[in-house]
Amino acid sequence: MDRPGAPTPNKTTTLGTLALVVALLGLLVAASWFAVRSWTAIEGPPMPEVGYVAMTIGVVFSLLIGVALMTLLFYSSRHGYDERAAPHNREDDSGPH
Repeated sequence: MDRPGAPTPNKTTTLGTLALVVALLGLLVAASWFAVRSWTAIEGPPMPEVGYVAMTIGVVFSLLIGVALMTLLFYSSRHGYDERAAPHNREDDSGPH
């Protein structure tokens, strides 16, 4: 049962969330349809095996770089390296130099 002081869910909030989800899913479906249609409409010779190998190496390398950079970002954030870079957080700062 509801507690006497508990906030009640707002119908406009629920309706707004539902509208946002429906709009975003519609955009996802439209973008996917466009991508698939564009990919299958391209005519030309088939890609050689070397092309697939190069594309795979590029995707894997890009993912590795992205994961490494995000790991460094989280590491520096959790170990306090980011706080020292902000001048307003320094304890020994006596004002602008």
